[in-house]
Amino acid sequence: MSSFEKVKTPGIKEKAKSERTNRVPEGMWFKCTSCGEVMETKVLQENHYICVECNHHFRMSARERIHHLTSGQAFEEYGEDLRSSDPLEFYDLKPYKERLEAAIKKHGQNDAFLSGRSKIGDTVVQIGAFDFKFMGGSMGTVVGERITLLFEHALKEETPVVLVSASGGARMQESILSLMQMAKTSAFILEMRKAGLPYISLLTDPTTGGVAASFAMLGDVILAEPKALIGFAGPRVIEQTIRQKLPEGFQTSEFLLQQGFVDQVVPRENLPSTVAMLLQMMMWSKNGNSEKNKKRKTKK
Repeated sequence: MSSFEKVKTPGIKEKAKSERTNRVPEGMWFKCTSCGEVMETKVLQENHYICVECNHHFRMSARERIHHLTSGQAFEEYGEDLRSSDPLEFYDLKPYKERLEAAIKKHGQNDAFLSGRSKIGDTVVQIGAFDFKFMGGSMGTVVGERITLLFEHALKEETPVVLVSASGGARMQESILSLMQMAKTSAFILEMRKAGLPYISLLTDPTTGGVAASFAMLGDVILAEPKALIGFAGPRVIEQTIRQKLPEGFQTSEFLLQQGFVDQVVPRENLPSTVAMLLQMMMWSKNGNSEKNKKRKTKK
């Protein structure tokens, strides 16, 4: 036995230490990656995943996002049974099928996007949200189909669409089939405009790649959360390509607001009321124009 072991305080034993630390449940505390503030995870969740000290907005799951925007109103999901069939049989370090199965098992859903019907305020909406934790929120054929379902239901039921983006872009494991979803989803937005139905796009951290280059930036109104990363390629990739230093805050939601790419940056706690107000105004305008058109046709 070493001299240190002889003089060590008898009360401090490995067994007692183990018992003491095991009393604290795992995941009870959360440390802010922005300011270093330590808070209870429960407090963070109650504050809609916003740091109580520095107001940093952390990512939410798709279900948490929909629950927050709809203020907990009933959500009728559709398209949840759709799963990728791995048509390209993609293989890198391990088969795509294995990666997909692992993600499905871990997150309890079949892909990175949830779609369904609910209400925001008093307005019935088709609402969808990305889950970034599922393979980086990447868009493959299933995600593209679920987004298309949103617009199809909206056109059939004459309701608006609210779509929340949080994605790294197209899913490389599905290659060109993934890129095709950009055109597929964008085509339905044109049909929405012809029908005079509102489409609100909410950009959260991050919204990049093929998602940013298609439906995410095609909303009638484009909202964004504070300090969200938004753009096609990441800042580091751009700097390495053009060999120039980018402006401070480049590709943040605030920077895009200054450049006119975003209509409004809205703190998360204000999103339900802001979206509800916009939907009410836009649907009132649509219904008003429809009545005017009917009267004109009747006169003719």
